[in-house]
Parts: sequence; C-alpha cells; structure tokens
Amino acid sequence: MTALANTFKVLDRIETYQSQMPATMGKIAAFLREDPKAPLTLSITELAERAGTSPASVTRFCRMLGFDGYSQLRVDIAEDVGRGGAKAAWIADIGRSLGPDDPPDGIRNTLLNTHIRSLQRTASLLDLDTAIRVAAAIVKARQLDVYGVGGSALTALETEARLYRIGVNVHTWAEVHNGLTSAAILDEHCVAVGISNTGRTEETIQMLTVAKASGAHTVAITGNPDSPLARLADDVLIAASPDGYLQPADLSARHCQLFVVDLLYLLIAQSNFERTTRLLAASGAAVAPRRRPMRGGGLPQASVSRDELTNRTE
Repeated sequence: MTALANTFKVLDRIETYQSQMPATMGKIAAFLREDPKAPLTLSITELAERAGTSPASVTRFCRMLGFDGYSQLRVDIAEDVGRGGAKAAWIADIGRSLGPDDPPDGIRNTLLNTHIRSLQRTASLLDLDTAIRVAAAIVKARQLDVYGVGGSALTALETEARLYRIGVNVHTWAEVHNGLTSAAILDEHCVAVGISNTGRTEETIQMLTVAKASGAHTVAITGNPDSPLARLADDVLIAASPDGYLQPADLSARHCQLFVVDLLYLLIAQSNFERTTRLLAASGAAVAPRRRPMRGGGLPQASVSRDELTNRTE
C-alpha cells in the first residue's frame, strides 16, 4: 500500500476484507482506494453512482468493515485525515514523485520527464483512424458542443478558441445547466465532445449523455478508456498521463488533452485548406494592428502554405 494508504486506517480495513467482498462491494472498495477522501464530500447516493453500484450496497459495505453505516465511515475517514498531518496532505495533493525538500533542479527534471512521458504515451495510445474519423465528423457538423468541468474546462475553452478561428461552429459548456440545455437541442448533424481526465466527472457525463440521446455523434477525450465517459461515447481519444503529482488534475494531463485537441485542429484545418487559410489570414489581419512590429520592421506573416500545414500535422 502507498504511504497515503498507511495513514488511512479505513483503507487497512478495506484491504483486509476486499478479497471476501462480492463484485458490487469490490467496486466501492476500488473507488475508495483510489480516492479515500471521497466520502467527505459525497453523499451516499453520489458515492454509489461514482462507484457504479447502489446506496444499499454502500451501506452493506460499511457494515462489512465494522461500521454502523455510512455516517460512521465518514467520521472515521475525517479522523484519519486529521491524524495524517502535513505529510499525508502533501502526498494526497502533490504526490510521491516530488518531495517538500527536493532541490529546484530535481523538481525541474522530474517535471520535464513527467510531461515528456505523458505526451509520448498519449501519442502511442492515440488511435489515428479514430482521430481522423472524429475530425471528419466535426467538419460536417452543424454544431460542435464541447463539455469540460474544472481543469478540463480550460482545455474545452482552448478547443473553442482554435476551432472557431477556422470556421467551426463550436460552443463550450462548463456549467452543467447551460450544457444540458445545449445538448438537448443537438441532433444527428451535430458532434459533442466530453473532456475529463478521469472520465468520471459527473457533470460531463450527464451533458454527453443528453447529447447522445439527442442523436449527436459523441466523443470522449479522457485518460481512462474504461471510464463511464469512455463507455458512453461513440469514439474515444486517449489523453494519457502517468502517475505523478497533483493527480488527477496535473498539467501533464492537461498537456496531453491539448495534444489531442491540436491534432484534431490540424486535421480539420487540412480538410479545407483554402477556407482555413482565408479565415486565418482574416483573423491575423484583424489583430495585427494590436501587435508591436518585429525588430527590423514588418509584421509576422499570417499566411501558411499547404506543405507547412501538412508538415505540422505529421
């Protein structure tokens, strides 16, 4: 078990009894081992949904561990958190790869290696045929909805900024009520993309579920191919990130998401070269007066050749 697990006595109980648990309770055990502090912020119903089981199973799970019910489980976890102190908090929020006394050059090198491994793993796991199919669907779509909450909302906004500039009718939704409203009026001529590193963000799953029910082609960008979001989507693009720091919302995960978005952007841009370059030139000319001239005079060129665009994709 990890250092964090050693701090949480509740996890010791889970490890002791997990082999005796039926499949439904095993799901709860696996969920809590991954996120032992979840009961502090989730109701019994919410935890059951995240674990893919029922509130009754959660209650039986608690009793199997020796608790009267979910409330006592929450109290014991709160006490575990209090006993854990600063070291447990660091491990929970920063991770084991980086220590509070690590030298700056060590931190720099660890971060660099983490980000490089993340991008390399994403590139190796990404199914290019799927990416091409998703790009083609977006090109033909009447409307593209992109859903993302928390850190993934930033990736969604970047997706909107890049694709809107080359003529895609794209809308980003981070607030679930507005997102559900938009998802409900999509149809078979639309595409909806849900972005979540874990693939378990409830709001994103809800918005993509409604979009799928409305007939839209659904896409998941996630680091977990077995997640509820991935199972829901018609197509899945893996944005992988290894275990590291600030899990599950570290910047290496964000960079992997942006790598996938960048690939889609270039594939879509290639599909209609003339229109893409015309729009890029127009938007470039619109902001050019706001930029200071480069040394030696002149402004950066807004045009791009077909070969340059192809080379960027490759």
